[in-house]
Parts: sequence; C-alpha cells; structure tokens
Amino acid sequence: MEQSPIDKLINDVSKLPGIGRRSAQRIALFLLKNKNKNLKPLIESLNLSFDKIDECKICGNIDMQDPCNICLNSSRDQSTICVVEDVSDLWTFEKIGFYKGLYHVLGGSLSAIQGIGTDEIKLEELLKRVSKNKTREIILALGTTIEGQTTSFVIAEKLEQYKDLNVTRLAQGIPMGGEVHYLDENTLNTAFQSRKKIT
Repeated sequence: MEQSPIDKLINDVSKLPGIGRRSAQRIALFLLKNKNKNLKPLIESLNLSFDKIDECKICGNIDMQDPCNICLNSSRDQSTICVVEDVSDLWTFEKIGFYKGLYHVLGGSLSAIQGIGTDEIKLEELLKRVSKNKTREIILALGTTIEGQTTSFVIAEKLEQYKDLNVTRLAQGIPMGGEVHYLDENTLNTAFQSRKKIT
C-alpha cells in the first residue's frame, strides 16, 4: 500500500538528526497548517540550497563555489591543515576567527559499531593533499570521544611517513566525550593554542 503524502513528510522529517517521530509529526503539522507561509518558503530555500550549494572537492567544506572561499584564499596559511570531523566544526573555528590556515573535513570519525572504517571518511584525500602540497603541520581537531581519539591515532599513524610534517592535536582539557562544535570560545581557543605534537 502506497504511503500517504503526510506520512511520507513525517518520515522524511524524522530522518533529520535529533528529530524523533513525535517531533517530526509536530513539524509536519506546523508546515502543513499554513502552507503558503511555512511550507512554500522552506521548499524554495531547499531548492535554492540544492541548486547553489556544493561540497568543496579539496577540503569538504560546503559553499556556493568549488573550490570554496577558504581554499581559494591565498592569504591563508597554505602550509597548515586543520582536520575536523564535520563542517559544523569548521564553522566553529571560522566564527571564532583565530585560525588562519586551511581545513580538511573528514565527514565523520571511525566507528566499528556503526561500520565506519577508513574508506568511509576522507582519509585518503587528506594523505593525497599532504603528499601533493608543502604541508608543514596537520592539526587534529577531533572530538575527545573514543571515536575521535581512535581517528586521531589512525591519522597520526598514517602520517608518520612524512618526516618533515608536524602532527599536533588540540590540548587535552576539552572534556571527554565533548564535541568541538559545542565548546565555548575560550575553551576552544585555549585548547587550540596549547596543541601538542603527536609525532
């Protein structure tokens, strides 16, 4: 039996992170109660995002151009790459504004439970960037979760082959289990400035 449009909308909304079935139902009803005021602008915004916003093939950021504005900015430190799990982490660093190098978005972290291995994150792309460019430092700005720590360890191990490369990570002091994009400015800035060499 074919799913009704209302059920399909609820199911699609419930696929968004952090939204359960009950929340999805409330959101769907809110959108449908006044379609012209609530639903139509959202549809237009989603269509515009689909048409205009792309993923940067160099770093994994999302922008209205590929390569993104950060990768194309020649005034940034081209020898430093800050490795983050997600675009939201990159946005956190950019909002604070103290980091002036390049980024690499992994698109997740290693997790045996969720079946995320090295092929599911953009690790090979990072290694290619390091071997192709004159990278002097890789900053591992991953969360202090078990998955984040494991990912940092695996990346550091893979980068050992590059003898002139400094691999650093954010200083400990970020709470265990903490995600980068949830940290306040002072904690993140202090952790960033106090980063330590891994290899």
